Amino acid sequence: QVQLVESGGGLVQAGGSLRLACAASGRTFSADLMGWFRQAPGKEREFVAAIRWSSDSPWYNTASVKGRFTISTDSVKKTVYLQMNSLEPEDTAVYYCAGGSGDYVGSIRSYAYWGQGTQVTVSS
Repeated sequence: QVQLVESGGGLVQAGGSLRLACAASGRTFSADLMGWFRQAPGKEREFVAAIRWSSDSPWYNTASVKGRFTISTDSVKKTVYLQMNSLEPEDTAVYYCAGGSGDYVGSIRSYAYWGQGTQVTVSS
C-alpha cells in the first residue's frame, strides 16, 4: 500500500500562487507514476499534471494549466509538488494527489492510490 497526504491548499486571490505538496509513504516503489487531479463541484475529476519518479519528465493538461503550473519531485523526501501560478477562479477545486503504475498518465485508471484531497479556492 501507498499512503498519500496532500497539503498546501487554501484561499488565494486571482493572480496569486499556491504550492501543493504530496508526501508519499509505504510501498512507494509500486507507484512510479505520480499525478495531480482536480475536481470542481458538479464536474468530473480532471487530470492536471503527472511525473514519474524514475524519469522526472512531466506531463501537463496544457488546455487547463496553460503553462501556469509546474510539477516536481523531491525523491529524498518522497514528495511531489504542484506549483500553481497566475491562479484563476476556474482553478477552484479539490486537488488530489494520485500514485500508480499505469501507462496513460491522464487516465484515472492508471492510479491505484489517492490522497484525501486539498481544497483550493481562487477568489475573483
